[in-house]
Amino acid sequence: MNLELSETQTLIRDTARKFAREKIAPRARALEREERFPTELFKELAEVGLLGVNIPARYGGAEAGVVAYALAMMEIAAADASTSVAMSVTNMCAELIHAFGTEAQREKFVTRLTSGEAVVGSFALSEPHAGSDPGALSTSAVRKGDKWVLNGSKQWITSGAYAGVMVVWARTSPAGNKGLSCFIVEGGTQGLIIGRHEDKMGLRSSNTVSLTFEDCEIPEDQLLGKEGEGFKLAMVALDGGRIGIASQACGVARAALEASVRYTKDRKAFNQPVADFQAPRFMMADMKVQLSAAELLTLRAAHMKEQGRPFTREASMAKLYASEMANRVCDKAVQLHGGYGYIDEFPVERYFRDARVQTIYEGTSEVQRMVIAREIFKLFS
Repeated sequence: MNLELSETQTLIRDTARKFAREKIAPRARALEREERFPTELFKELAEVGLLGVNIPARYGGAEAGVVAYALAMMEIAAADASTSVAMSVTNMCAELIHAFGTEAQREKFVTRLTSGEAVVGSFALSEPHAGSDPGALSTSAVRKGDKWVLNGSKQWITSGAYAGVMVVWARTSPAGNKGLSCFIVEGGTQGLIIGRHEDKMGLRSSNTVSLTFEDCEIPEDQLLGKEGEGFKLAMVALDGGRIGIASQACGVARAALEASVRYTKDRKAFNQPVADFQAPRFMMADMKVQLSAAELLTLRAAHMKEQGRPFTREASMAKLYASEMANRVCDKAVQLHGGYGYIDEFPVERYFRDARVQTIYEGTSEVQRMVIAREIFKLFS
């Protein structure tokens, strides 16, 4: 892996950084207080190519690759994790439809995602009693003439109330994982009912809802991939999604470290800046080492995906380490701010709350350890 960024990667990173600092960061605190989904931002994100970073230009994407996507995610997350998670899911949906969809599906749905016409995308896999175990999904899809009829419910769906394009998993046969299929559902389809917005600890301007399907009819040609291929598509999507969450964790942790440096240089104790004391300096040195290690793990996984090489283990390693690192770094950032770290006058309390979910969604830390261990035993068998 070449550790020097290409011209394209640098351009995407710098574009995302400029957008994050000028458009997102100034309104992040207000958006969170109001729990308001920033619909207007996503049209602008689309205009700068950030809703399809790894999508070919013919479908409206930036065609910049997975490393560029990870770098962009880090920049957006450093400004606001809530915006970054919706961006991540939209990119994930666009990539999945591009990889497994028909040409007609790519033309219709991928372009709607990359252009911002759909506002955002949603990934509807989890159910009230089935998170990390897709084989336990109970939402059903039954063929009826030239349509599919969906019935069931989904839980914890990011951007579900605003998504114009959703990728939805449903059971088409009782055969465990082999009985799952994947569908494209458009927002506003009759029979699709949006639940209440969840009142979350963090990511409060990110929309999270339940979905209910009541005799929800979709055209036959909105099956994504082949019938019974749903589990395979979910695993492919989650591997890539874990790179996105690892990138998000790196961005939030970097913001927490930068805030800590600024605060400790300005704040005085015993007639000198807090930053002059050894204990805070050592804390920030450890934070930087862990952040750099997480960034390297994340970019390695992104590079492997970009090269078309197997990257399941590397994506899980990056997601596990980066998400747990972000929690440690944000915890230290709050500590370095003292009492001010506990109030919303300073951003580190938001970073701390936003980081907490990163060890849970896209597969918990425990699931990542299971995946990594499984891959280790494959390697040495």
